[in-house]
Amino acid sequence: MIEILSYMNIPLEGLIKAGVILFFVFLAYAVPRFFILRLIHAAVKRSAAEWDDVFLKNKVFNIVFTLPPVFVIHYGMQFFPAFETPLIRLLNVYITVMIVVFARRLLRSAVEVYEQFPVAVTRPIKGYVQLIEIFLFIMGAILVVCFFLGKSPWAILSGIGAMTAIIMLVFKDTIMNFVASLLIIFNDLVHVGDWIEVPGTGADGTVTEMALHTVKVKNFDNTIVTIPTHKLIDGSFRNWRGMRESGGRRIRRSILIDQKSIRFLTEQDIKNLERIDVLRDYLQRKKDELAEANKCVSGECSVNGRRLTNIGTFRAYILEYLRQKKEIDKSMTFLVRQLAPTAEGLPLEVYVFSNDINWVSYEGIQSDIFDHLLAAVREFDLRVFQNPSGYDISDLADKLSIKQING
Repeated sequence: MIEILSYMNIPLEGLIKAGVILFFVFLAYAVPRFFILRLIHAAVKRSAAEWDDVFLKNKVFNIVFTLPPVFVIHYGMQFFPAFETPLIRLLNVYITVMIVVFARRLLRSAVEVYEQFPVAVTRPIKGYVQLIEIFLFIMGAILVVCFFLGKSPWAILSGIGAMTAIIMLVFKDTIMNFVASLLIIFNDLVHVGDWIEVPGTGADGTVTEMALHTVKVKNFDNTIVTIPTHKLIDGSFRNWRGMRESGGRRIRRSILIDQKSIRFLTEQDIKNLERIDVLRDYLQRKKDELAEANKCVSGECSVNGRRLTNIGTFRAYILEYLRQKKEIDKSMTFLVRQLAPTAEGLPLEVYVFSNDINWVSYEGIQSDIFDHLLAAVREFDLRVFQNPSGYDISDLADKLSIKQING
């Protein structure tokens, strides 16, 4: 083996030194990471404070333990003077990158801790921290280039300063898109796979690619829309990621009730409606409540005292009907309400969430609900408003003709 190394002009002593240095580099990395870091994790979990949990989640402590191997390598360079210059450059690049990463994680953790205080609502600092992060990235990139080229950072900065006007003019769009990309990343606005809608661009689909200059969106009709990255920052857009993460998709649709069909229920109406299973308990509870409320009411006028209406009972029926449907998420907003009356009738709005966010399944659930409600509305002697159609006019004409003939 010694003869082979001698033939390859590799000194055995140098290999041994390199092996020893690598061994200590491994120890300098492994011991803090697998022993000291675990002790820190255990101490943080036992701690009652919340700020250290944020630091642990953002892996702030992990960066600190990537530096000990640097000191071992720096000490070992004295045994390899021929490689000292390139090794110093690589170590400087590595240290610069680690400092930038550490500062970014530290700043983000500080923002999270700050946002736990009430003052963060009126005095947010996230925007200022983002500017600091951008500055750190730029300075880190300049230092890395300087270390690789072996140049002074001041020489590069002075050259860039002289070319600033030309750079801003030539690379205006690139700079805008670059800053927009940073803001999108820092604010976690869009991911590949998100469903977004961008008004004015025709984009309504899934993000398939995010580049420096463009964001590609595949619409549901399989067309591809390319949006300049800065458009997402310049204007507003809708991201449906929250819907996907919540697991519930909103159903919000109204039935327009003809207001002329709204009336009080008679005793016979109530008896007929008690045949509906989901209403039986509601009607019994209401009858007891109204009997108690109307004890001291006198007079025969129908508006004296409290009475059930067909529209209110229908609304109660919708609530009970939806509560029994397993496709509806009862833990999210669950509401059936009347909106302001309009010239087209009284809107009775269903506002609930399905527990299946798949588009096809969601549309099927929504259609099944309103198929049933539109058919059930007649059981309450209500009418759905609809503008007169050609059939309505011809039917009215036929009835008038028959009346004239019989008259």
